Amino acid sequence: MNKNLVRYVLGWVLVVVGAMLVLPIIVAMIYGERDYIYFGAISAACLLLGYISSRFKPKNTQMYVREGYISCALTWVLLSVIGCLPFYLSGQIPGFTNALFESVSGFTTTGATILGVDRQIEELSHSMLFWRSFTNWAGGMGILVFMLAVISQLSGQSNMYLMKAESPGPVVSKLIPKLRGTAGVLYGIYGGMTLIEFIMLAAGGMPIFDAITLSFSTAGTGGFSIKNAGVIAYEGHYYWQAVLTAFMFLFAVNFSVYYLMLTKKFRQAFKLEELRWYYIIFFAAVAIIAVDLTRNGIYPNMFERLHHTAFQVATYISSTGFASADFDLWPEVSKSVLMIVALIGACAGSTGGGLKVSRAIVLVKSAKRDIRKILHPNSVYTVKIDGKSVKDDIVSSINTYFILYMIIMIVSVFMLSFDEKMDFTTDLTAVIATFNNMGPGLAKVGPTQSYFEYSVLSKYVLIFDMLAGRLEIIPFIMLFDRECWKNN
Repeated sequence: MNKNLVRYVLGWVLVVVGAMLVLPIIVAMIYGERDYIYFGAISAACLLLGYISSRFKPKNTQMYVREGYISCALTWVLLSVIGCLPFYLSGQIPGFTNALFESVSGFTTTGATILGVDRQIEELSHSMLFWRSFTNWAGGMGILVFMLAVISQLSGQSNMYLMKAESPGPVVSKLIPKLRGTAGVLYGIYGGMTLIEFIMLAAGGMPIFDAITLSFSTAGTGGFSIKNAGVIAYEGHYYWQAVLTAFMFLFAVNFSVYYLMLTKKFRQAFKLEELRWYYIIFFAAVAIIAVDLTRNGIYPNMFERLHHTAFQVATYISSTGFASADFDLWPEVSKSVLMIVALIGACAGSTGGGLKVSRAIVLVKSAKRDIRKILHPNSVYTVKIDGKSVKDDIVSSINTYFILYMIIMIVSVFMLSFDEKMDFTTDLTAVIATFNNMGPGLAKVGPTQSYFEYSVLSKYVLIFDMLAGRLEIIPFIMLFDRECWKNN
């Protein structure tokens, strides 16, 4: 492996993170808070180390799969450690493990939190709340994608390997010939949609600081709120919650759809099979839950029932993690539907988590193909999406991903079972919520609870799950493979 190249990439990452830390410094100064000291010191250290590391460009800048995946995985570990330092050094989040958990949850856009029990979210300073929500936004599209949009220092297919390692979904393709341009387009759409959401919230009377932080959290489908009660704190503000519902739904759509729409290829955009199934899953889940809530007499009128149902389905399918109501009190059928939707997740190429709709489609179609081949051995069947055959190596990689997905889920639940003060429902949904980067689970990690009560060991298991889930397993697993670290 070309370790000098990995060092060089991480140097640029440090520079980017150092620049990002300037934003909470500005917020601290606006609100007259002393936290600018912590952000300033960490920013200066990142910029200095990043400058030194990125100054010495390696002779060989050709990046292959190993370098790309290892660089990506180490980037997210580095981000998480740096991101936790302001929380830890300021003492606003007690203990390094808790601060790291919050930082990992932020950058991986999970939204799981240890705050709310011994430490209320509102007790954090404005600059810390801003940084906490900003990690959701930064992690949503990805630091490396941002880096590719800003710099172009690597040769050949190097950028493609970085983008492939970080981008969610089974296949990554260029929207335009130059990958740097593709990264720029993605961040342009991402930033534009975030701005529109902010304007809509602010125009509806939401306080500016709330509108900024909630827009960051929605865009990254991260779900961090500046209120201890989360979005439930805005109870009765149906317009605000409706805007959040709409944008959670939109940010979970493949960004290629928006690019096609911008280039006026509307027919091609709306013919995508993954998008159709995304709509079907969303509206089917809304219908089932609405009927179940009606049958059980939950909520006094149909408007309120549909409002909360659409919000919770949007938050779970997009893996955002907001809550407009305590859905842990809903009937079992409704909670089961939400968990199923969370497992399927958003579209590939979006900021959402989960298995991804495209993978679910391929898994179902490949299973159907294999059954047909058993019945008709001499027949030839291919898996197709949008009328095009999916290559066997892609089908195989999706099957491998699903196997690893289930193994990690099972092992994680087993590891958490040693935390005897937690019940099985809590452990299972905690793993589902963190591994699918969703945030709240059920029972003791429900929408009005937190992950604070878990032991240190359990928190590190969940930290592993959050990172593995955000990086789609393979890049993060490669960190633990000795073969990947051998010199070329």
